[in-house]
Amino acid sequence: MATSYDIPEVLDRREGPYGEVVLRRHGELLQIIANGCFLMDTSDGRSERLLVDAARDALDGRPAPSVLIAGLGVGFSLAHAAADPRWGRISVVERERAIIDWHRTGPLSDLTEQAFSDPRTQIVETDLIEYVNETSATFDALCLDIDNGPDWTVTEGNDSLYSTAGLASCARVLSPGGVLAVWSAQPSPEFEETLRNAGFNQVRTEEIPVARGVPDVVHLAVGPG
Repeated sequence: MATSYDIPEVLDRREGPYGEVVLRRHGELLQIIANGCFLMDTSDGRSERLLVDAARDALDGRPAPSVLIAGLGVGFSLAHAAADPRWGRISVVERERAIIDWHRTGPLSDLTEQAFSDPRTQIVETDLIEYVNETSATFDALCLDIDNGPDWTVTEGNDSLYSTAGLASCARVLSPGGVLAVWSAQPSPEFEETLRNAGFNQVRTEEIPVARGVPDVVHLAVGPG
């Protein structure tokens, strides 16, 4: 028989321009669900931290590199970047107002309060695809974590981001020799080939062991220039 501990408690439910976003508590964990699809929870954060570190380590030793984190989620990537004094400017693109609110004044604030108050941090409320096509800003690293991977997007419109044209837009916001790091729930050799077709170099995949099933991965690539 299920107990109250086994049944997730809905803390907030919002209807936004991209559909429904839900914050749930399941035992000690906080979970984000988008349009019925599980996005992430507060159980680990190892792969999100590796995403940020792998991007930094793949850079060429430039001082105070800037990073664009695509997807705020539960805040692991932002908190980890802000805890590292080697990063310079830290920008986060998040299209869901609800998720930003949960970090500013809601249950997720315990995870990111210090990162939000860090003077290096900037939160940009917009869709990533629009941002990479319109911004004049450039970054040394782009850490992409808005889907469950290039083969498992949260919304249909995100498919275009992982195409040759979409990746060319990502390359547009990278400074010469900048690094793109893409989190995925599973490896994708097809995506590696698309990265090469979009002009990226030094394409490789790093595995992140998980308790059960196939490893999470981070796809890494260096932009042209």
